[in-house]
Amino acid sequence: MSRIKTFNLPDLGEGLTEGEILAWLVKVGDTIELNQPIVEVETAKAAVEIPAKWAGQVQAIHHPEGTTVEVGTPIIAIDTDPGAGPLETPSTTATPSGDLPTPSAASLAAVEVAPAEGMIEPGLIGGVAPGGRTAVLVGYGPRTTAAKRRPRKGAVPAQAVTAPAAPAGVDHGVVVGDKPAATSTIPAPQVHDRRDGASGGASGGASGGAVLAKPPVRKLAKDLGVDLTTLTGSGPLGSITREDVQQAASGASVVVAEPIAATTTAPSFGTDREQRIPVKGVRKLTAENMSRSAFTAPHVTEFLTIDVSRAMKALDRLRGRREWRDVRVSPLLLVAKAVLLAVQRHPMVNSTWAGDEIVVKEYVNLGIAAATERGLIVPNVKDAGRLSLRELADALTDLVQTAKSGRTSPAAMSGGTLTITNVGVFGVDTGTPILPPGESAILAFGAVREMPWVHKGKVKVRQVTTLGLSFDHRIIDGELGSKFLRDIGDFLTDPEAALLAWT
Repeated sequence: MSRIKTFNLPDLGEGLTEGEILAWLVKVGDTIELNQPIVEVETAKAAVEIPAKWAGQVQAIHHPEGTTVEVGTPIIAIDTDPGAGPLETPSTTATPSGDLPTPSAASLAAVEVAPAEGMIEPGLIGGVAPGGRTAVLVGYGPRTTAAKRRPRKGAVPAQAVTAPAAPAGVDHGVVVGDKPAATSTIPAPQVHDRRDGASGGASGGASGGAVLAKPPVRKLAKDLGVDLTTLTGSGPLGSITREDVQQAASGASVVVAEPIAATTTAPSFGTDREQRIPVKGVRKLTAENMSRSAFTAPHVTEFLTIDVSRAMKALDRLRGRREWRDVRVSPLLLVAKAVLLAVQRHPMVNSTWAGDEIVVKEYVNLGIAAATERGLIVPNVKDAGRLSLRELADALTDLVQTAKSGRTSPAAMSGGTLTITNVGVFGVDTGTPILPPGESAILAFGAVREMPWVHKGKVKVRQVTTLGLSFDHRIIDGELGSKFLRDIGDFLTDPEAALLAWT
């Protein structure tokens, strides 16, 4: 049996066919253990760590970081018996150019490829885990991408300044592409000392040029008998100041000013001030899903503004109970419970359009939209309608924390039937959310604000929020959508009364 085994990129599930290698967690020569994470791969749904299928020593890494690799492609070679002595194959260390050497026929013959699909060992990636369940990859932390820096403004040479932009139709000297733009220059102003007989300059002289001096300075020079053409100005652009004239009249030496270098540049709107972000991974999948949904399902959005003061007080009382002190209790918990109860009263909302038929689902996989550093993801709580309020609170807490840490698995983001997007955490009142593909309704929960509200015939400050419900008009008509949204609002307005009336 060959001691060198090649590990192929496994099937990460949910129909994913490729992944991008974000980071290698090992290098050639490292000794690794069974199930030790060896590489971090980003798919269209999540970033995951792939564990090693064998213990041993890393002999070769076939693809560098940043490469997109198809499922089934060899990515790493592992010596499963490094203690048996040196191999008779050439070194697999990458060349200085970054390319791996071409393996010899002998080395290829010594390589054993991982089992094909359907022959994966139990308990490993894509195989059957103990108890009959399918092994799921553990997600990894969010990817942090450094933003492209804006180039610093360089100093302009003292004898030149950038020419202003040419009018339309005139050659600007700019080359589109990777070559730098050509820069035209104009000479900077020069200042000459007339006492040395210098010719042609800003301060005038033998060539007949005008002396740079303001009228009051000229009058002062005339009154004091000072010849301005014999002076070198210390003012802007070599202009002569009152101090220059007074010093000349008193016999003091005049300080010769250095020419001022022009430092202003024309505004640049080229590619050096633009950032190009590749569309891939979660962002690419989100864009595809939203575009498909927006132009497939006819969306309708309705809004409802409600007084949730009683609901907020109910949450405070819940937090005060001994058995709830270690539980995260947020307004989202009550919104989720309201949605689940409203679905029981209006089952058609929890359905899918399947062309020639509508599939009404008796289970609710409740999706919670989460904004992460890698983009928008929508993991869901499986069969949320069967959970108690305490179990629902724990499930929401775990879902949100897992999403923020970037460890959400592809399985957790599949199979959603109805979604809540909590735009209120961003200080937004509501929105018109787009349906996730395959779902018929999504609820936007806005910020809870203190606002004037008519309560028992008097205007009082109450806690108010706005709900926005988008639904697929092929399945849900205006009456059904309105009743569903009204029931959610009734629960959040008075949770205790709704529970007594509906359960």
